[in-house]
Amino acid sequence: MNGAESLVRTLVGGGVEVAFTNPGTSEMHFVAALDRVDGMRCVLCLFEGGATGAADGYGRMAEKPASTLLHCGPGLGNGLANLHNARRSRTPIVNIVGDHATYHLQYDAPLTSDIEGIARPVSAWVRTSPDSRRVAQDGAEAIAAARTAPGGVATLILPADTAWGEGGAVATVPAVPEREKADPDRMKVAVEALMSGEPTLLFLGDRTLREEGLGLAERICAKTGAKMMAQTSNARIERGAGRVPIERLPYPVDAAIAVLKGLKHLVVIGTTLPVGFFAYPGKPSLLTPPDCTITVLAPPEADQIDALRQLAEAVKAGPAPARPAIARPDVPTRGAIDSATIAQTVAALLPENAIVCDEAVTTGRSFFPPTHAARPHDWLALTGGSIGLGIPMATGAAVACPDRKVVNLQADGSGLYTAQALWTQARENLDVLTVIFANRSYAILRGELAGVGANPGRKALDMLSLDNPAIDWVSLARGFGVEALQAADLDAFVSGMRIGLGRRGPFLIEALL
Repeated sequence: MNGAESLVRTLVGGGVEVAFTNPGTSEMHFVAALDRVDGMRCVLCLFEGGATGAADGYGRMAEKPASTLLHCGPGLGNGLANLHNARRSRTPIVNIVGDHATYHLQYDAPLTSDIEGIARPVSAWVRTSPDSRRVAQDGAEAIAAARTAPGGVATLILPADTAWGEGGAVATVPAVPEREKADPDRMKVAVEALMSGEPTLLFLGDRTLREEGLGLAERICAKTGAKMMAQTSNARIERGAGRVPIERLPYPVDAAIAVLKGLKHLVVIGTTLPVGFFAYPGKPSLLTPPDCTITVLAPPEADQIDALRQLAEAVKAGPAPARPAIARPDVPTRGAIDSATIAQTVAALLPENAIVCDEAVTTGRSFFPPTHAARPHDWLALTGGSIGLGIPMATGAAVACPDRKVVNLQADGSGLYTAQALWTQARENLDVLTVIFANRSYAILRGELAGVGANPGRKALDMLSLDNPAIDWVSLARGFGVEALQAADLDAFVSGMRIGLGRRGPFLIEALL
């Protein structure tokens, strides 16, 4: 077999069953190999950022890597923003990028570029396969690298002659190293902090935000009086009625500082330190009080659940405390379409076991408290701050979980970065409800103007406006093959939500704010 076929067979044998693709000339032998090998689902995306964002959503829900297939350095560049988000969510992805044949590179043809240099900032592992006899082994090592804790993007660069050359052989994926256990000395410090009686916070991320981890954290806090909080943006939280509710650290710096005020101890598990998303004049970068002691007990690459188990045992945590039931809210019947009524509608109507893909940005900041009582669901957020993830992420999540409803809560400005992914949803008949919050502006940047102390005039404000001309999301969606409606008032919004949640296949609501 040729190198491309040996690579595809290695990917399938290693559990990589989906490829999100946007190929070009250099990748044609890989494309042909996909056709010859059973077991690999190929999902075509119209833009590389859609392919990489879909691979992120897939990996978060499937908990194993998908493959991408991108065309040379410029194709990788087009997909880079959502690979950045995937790096921040620690999603396993085997990122395959085609390149010129090795002997062609010396001639500096138009698409020649430094692919390794482009890939390295977003990748945990980068390699260029030298020939067809080596490529399958490189692919196997890419799978292992993507799955090695904490999970990440493994970029495999595939020169064209590496793909078409003969002599390939299927390779076996190496063993993936086990996660490291928490350091005993840090465990002792964390226990002392929790038992000190002083204000202490468990600051959580990654796997601690699944049902088991949240249950352990709740027991620890009930025993010690500590509080718990999630980082601001999270790859996946298991939440809803019957599960442990947890709040996120607020995005605005002043609000985050206020929440952490008076804190004496911070115990970090599964995430990094609480820092501001940006620097602001006169405001700190690290958001904890200056006299707060910080203990990083289990970084993202460590065994976070084991760390929580050890903590629970060390503080002699009891069984899960009784939690008062939170009634699911009724569907709102009056008011405008705004953050409050949107959150209430989602909480009331969200079906059990749904997946929420949240790129609501400004509109969605207050969505969490009202949706604690929604039916059990998973909540996936924009982890790296690079907008344009929501629609592709929902696409990948729907491919990973075809039996679950996916609801994409989507800011309009962010959605325009990768609206092409709606076409993939239609082509694959994916069960995704997209809700566009059409405030027709980059609303978050209006707040940022004030936050950094800028003094905007008309020219600056015009750069944040999307209403001249207004974008018609209904026509846009229908042009991509997705049924859609516009909701100009609350009744129409609630009705649209019922329609979208009550049918299978892609559907879009443009909610006018």
